[in-house]
Amino acid sequence: MPSTDLQKMYARIHVVIRKIPRGHVATYGQVAELAGFPGGARIAAAALKTSTPEHRLPWQRVIGKAGGRRGRIAIHDPVGAAVQRQLLEDEGVAVGDRGLVALDVYGWLPAAANGRRQPARRPARGGSGRGASLRQRPRSASTRRASSSRR
Repeated sequence: MPSTDLQKMYARIHVVIRKIPRGHVATYGQVAELAGFPGGARIAAAALKTSTPEHRLPWQRVIGKAGGRRGRIAIHDPVGAAVQRQLLEDEGVAVGDRGLVALDVYGWLPAAANGRRQPARRPARGGSGRGASLRQRPRSASTRRASSSRR
């Protein structure tokens, strides 16, 4: 049984997953960030993996990230992937032959506090788009080069 802190984390993730409307999907990373765990895609995946039918989660609406505008069914088990595909298609989500879903069409953008939909986020700068942090590394206080022992 998970610890109390872990149960609280999973409960926050479950709340976000329950908000994903029919006909839409969210990525593991998006779910984690909305639950307050930026960069916590694996935490969201673990919360789903350990969930039970009693949690009554729309688990099929959470998918992996496959680039800036695409998501992918992330279940490696062919039977589970087929079930997820069928459930999504029953909700009107188009799933490609390789399990790809267009996030710009079916991705969920939760309403902002003023009731308007949030605009799609664009990466601030280049990168792989695979969950890399957008934070810059702190600069060293020193502006001099390190001394060489061969002077």
